[in-house]
Amino acid sequence: METTTSIRKIIHVDMDAFYASVEQMDNPDLMGKPIAVGGSENRGVVAAASYEARKFGVRSAISGVVAKRNCPDLIFVKPRFERYKEISNKIHKIFKDYTDLVEPLSLDEAYLDVTVNKKGITSASILAEEIRSRIFSEVGLTASAGISVNKFVAKIASDFNKPNGQKTVNPDELISFLEVLPIRKFYGVGKVTTEKMYQLGIFTGLELKSKSVEFLVKHFGKSGSFYYNVVRGIHNSEVKSNRISKSVAAEHTFDTNLSSEIFMLEQLENIADTLERRLKKNNVSGKTITLKIKYSDFTQQTRSKTLPYFIADKGLIIESVKELLYQERMKNSVRLLGISMSNLNTEVKKSIVVQLSFPF
Repeated sequence: METTTSIRKIIHVDMDAFYASVEQMDNPDLMGKPIAVGGSENRGVVAAASYEARKFGVRSAISGVVAKRNCPDLIFVKPRFERYKEISNKIHKIFKDYTDLVEPLSLDEAYLDVTVNKKGITSASILAEEIRSRIFSEVGLTASAGISVNKFVAKIASDFNKPNGQKTVNPDELISFLEVLPIRKFYGVGKVTTEKMYQLGIFTGLELKSKSVEFLVKHFGKSGSFYYNVVRGIHNSEVKSNRISKSVAAEHTFDTNLSSEIFMLEQLENIADTLERRLKKNNVSGKTITLKIKYSDFTQQTRSKTLPYFIADKGLIIESVKELLYQERMKNSVRLLGISMSNLNTEVKKSIVVQLSFPF
């Protein structure tokens, strides 16, 4: 069976500081000020930060205490996820005016395959400009975009001219773009992997490209083959409009640290209740239950159990969570608890897709 490599036109749209921008849009008093969505100066974790706050090193996933220390004038805003979802739905309606091949990654970013599009526009760059313009005029927020022949490069490109910009990497620019790219900017290469690559003398795409697949697999396992291919511009993952979640989770950060398993179990009952609602809303069940524990010193631990059958019922979830909770003694007082369900009953058969070739 012969295969033909087709040139695809992929756009990655990424909203600019989405949660924070929504808050500034809805409350003009916050415009131009450093704000953090989520957390507080005493507790919690920052979910998003405005660009004004990012200048001080405030970013998502850092504690509110550290964020406030970095930026004394930081304003904390309570998250309004229903509002973010409402805005996200409006943005995705705009996407659907151009293509049905839309793969959401989160509320604020998505891939669009516009190889064949509803507007009949041959230039993916012009399409991206039009989409971003409509988001601004119809929603009131700015978006950035990356345009290229595959999802991997489009994702990287969308970060180049943020905020409110876009970058196109054409087919004839692909290899040179990747060769000069710092390895830390490769999508999927985190801090730990970056440090390991530095130790191996890999600082740019060109140096990564000089390594054999055997070398990369030896040092990075299965990911080695991925790195070997993407630095050569090979990434055949399709834009999937029916992207299925691999897990469903619920968690809670407490105002006061918990030191008793009894109090923890009370909170886990509430978390399990939320998880059950989410599972039933998505009409899924799972076999693997994971208990997430974050201690007061910010160290994290997970404990998992896989059942021989699928469940979505709160009672059955709690039964397993109790076992995991009492599996070993707590190391310290606890600031966050979470429960996730994976190994879901959402496996779908892989299908062969024949894609036509079009000029970029």
